[in-house]
Amino acid sequence: MKRYAALLRGVSPMNCKMPALARAFEAAGFSEVKTLLSSGNVVFSGSGTERALQKKAEAAMQEHLGRSFLTFVRPVAALQALLDADPYAAFRLAPGSKRVVTFLPAVPEKVPPLPIASEGARILVLRDRELLSTYVPGPKGGAFMGVIERAFGKDVTTRTWDTVAKISAAG
Repeated sequence: MKRYAALLRGVSPMNCKMPALARAFEAAGFSEVKTLLSSGNVVFSGSGTERALQKKAEAAMQEHLGRSFLTFVRPVAALQALLDADPYAAFRLAPGSKRVVTFLPAVPEKVPPLPIASEGARILVLRDRELLSTYVPGPKGGAFMGVIERAFGKDVTTRTWDTVAKISAAG
């Protein structure tokens, strides 16, 4: 079976315990389930389309956790290919920049002209369903999320570049 990553929106240690999340995925019939960090990252083996796996995972969370989180499923191999391509190399990043990947549910029908720069954040490029951005940490903290959500909506989830690497390595 193929290895996948499920990236959940809105998960924190306060609203979802990782062992319970892993059990929900196992109850859905997924195998070799691993959770990473405490922010809703699950690596698992399964078969089916990404959409079917997403629906199955969300239904299992609802049944076993009493709630569901918006889920984005990607093949682990696709995450590794993104890392290997290092799309950030084509851009000059400000010193101290953090790199983030925003996962979209589908390729957007309309894409605003990129790059977009605002509040210390830069949305650089869209690659299929992954949006690549940077931000320089500052007093506004996570202001970059507002920039992303204004341009692409709230039905997204974001991970740091380093977290994407950890997810890929766990696959």
